[in-house]
Amino acid sequence: MIPRVYIDTSIVGGYFDEEFKDATIKLFGKLQNRKIKFVISDLLELELIHAPKRVRELLHKYPGDVLERVELTSKVAELANKYIEEQVVGYSSIEDCRYIAMATVYRVDVLVSWNFKHILNLNKIRAYNSVNLRFGYPVIEIRSPKEIIDYEND
Repeated sequence: MIPRVYIDTSIVGGYFDEEFKDATIKLFGKLQNRKIKFVISDLLELELIHAPKRVRELLHKYPGDVLERVELTSKVAELANKYIEEQVVGYSSIEDCRYIAMATVYRVDVLVSWNFKHILNLNKIRAYNSVNLRFGYPVIEIRSPKEIIDYEND
């Protein structure tokens, strides 16, 4: 089975960022070679509306069958609000919470991000997963692209 990888906006932008592009391009190579499937949400698409054109259009280069679209539901919103209520992060990070909740509710294999402050942070990951377990959801894997690309092909 092909791993389902939920991506946030930082991954799409990372494709063009000097600091993150090497690993991000390799991640997209796995997508191109059908080794993974990207799970993308309506939240991602909304955030990309105001991005530069090359960022907005990046995902359009890939065939639809390697992209799975998911939507914000009341169940996702409820879980995201639990992260706030449980003080994992403050309300100003609600969008990040929605990404975590979306990946959790849709049971992806891994959420991939470059957001080190509110998502890709060991203490935050533990706190998100603590909330998930207390409310009947599974633990969510959260990694950077560097942790899931294949180095043996370099």
